[in-house]
This record gives sequence, structure tokens and C-alpha cells, in this order.
Amino acid sequence: MYKILLVEDDINIREMLCDYFSEKSGNIIKIDTAADGQSGVEKAYENAYDLLLLDIMLPNLDGFEICKEIRRLSDVPIMFITARCDQEDILTGYALGCDDYIVKPFSLPVFYKKVTALIKRSKGLVRSALLTAGTLSLNPNNGIVISDGEEIDLPAKEYSILKTLLENKGCVVQRETLINHAWGYDENINDRALDTHIKNLRKALGDNAKLIKTVIKRGYKIGGI
Repeated sequence: MYKILLVEDDINIREMLCDYFSEKSGNIIKIDTAADGQSGVEKAYENAYDLLLLDIMLPNLDGFEICKEIRRLSDVPIMFITARCDQEDILTGYALGCDDYIVKPFSLPVFYKKVTALIKRSKGLVRSALLTAGTLSLNPNNGIVISDGEEIDLPAKEYSILKTLLENKGCVVQRETLINHAWGYDENINDRALDTHIKNLRKALGDNAKLIKTVIKRGYKIGGI
């Protein structure tokens, strides 16, 4: 069985897709639904899904915000379903990490084929490797961070900063790059906010705090072997 999360505020679309996918797949595909962005994020974190279907215009959090949040911790396939067809919106979706984009109104058979093809394709993907530095490790597939043999819980921004540093281990990561990865490209965040989160991250890492090096006037890097 495949599980899909549909985040859509139009009840008619939710019911239509649930009924169609259930009948077309012979109940092999199960769709959970959420009517607003916040509920969608909570369900995505609480359950394991094979695909997320996100409307863009949603109450509380919009689809772009959901995608950005989920991509910090998961590589689950994401498809936008929306009436917004501007090229800028489509490019924004892909830049945030979505896998596909379909514009309303759409053909149900075509939509079904796109969804099933995306799920099948994702099953063949090689998942991200464990990121390590010394006795510090971060698993991008489940979001678990281990420091000196102990699992630690990190807020989303500190997790994103650490993940970016580990992905570029041994290299200086510019301050702007860290800010963009943690806060997104559309927010006006100053350097002081980044420094505060780096300080909190070092505190959470304990002895492994020494792995994070400050490179004056450039950014940060993470060492270790």
C-alpha cells in the first residue's frame, strides 16, 4: 500500500481525489488529507508518506512554506497542485525542492499517472548518505543527529545549518549561504541571527562544538574526519 498526504483546502477536490484514487488503485493507494498548512506539516512529521500533494494557497502556511520546511528533514516526493500557473511560481516550486507541478484544472487519469509514476520513480532513488565529522553524525533520511554517541534534538534552523556545514565538510560555507538554507531566500535576516543560532548549535553539540570553525569575514566550516 502507498500512502499519500493531500494538503488542500477545497473539500470538493479532497473528496474527488480520495474517491478516484481509492477506486482506480483498488485501495492500494490511501490518501490522508489536511485542510490547512499547519495541519499538513504536523501530519507529514507524524506519519511516513510515499508522496505529498500540496496546494499553494492554503490557510496558515502556504504550500511553498510547507515544502521548504519538509525539505529540511526529508526527501519524500512532493508535487504541487495549484491554479497558479505563472512561470515564476513554477520555478519557485522547483527551487524549493518539489518533484513535479500540475496546474488546475487537470485530467484525473493524467494526474493519476503522474502520481503513480513519481512514486515508482522515487522508490528507485538512492537515499542520502550519512553525514559525519568526527563523532558527530547526521542522517538526512530520518533527521537523527548523534553527537558523541548520544542523540540530540535540534530546532529546524540549527538542523539546517548543521546539515549544510556537513554537506560541505572541509570547505568554508559563506554566511549568506547558511542564511538562505536556514531561512529561505525571501527573508531579510541579519548576521546576528545566524551567529545566535551557531552559538546555540555549538552548545547543543557539547564537545563536538570545536568542530565548527569561524572563518572571519567569510563564514563557517566544519572539520573532522
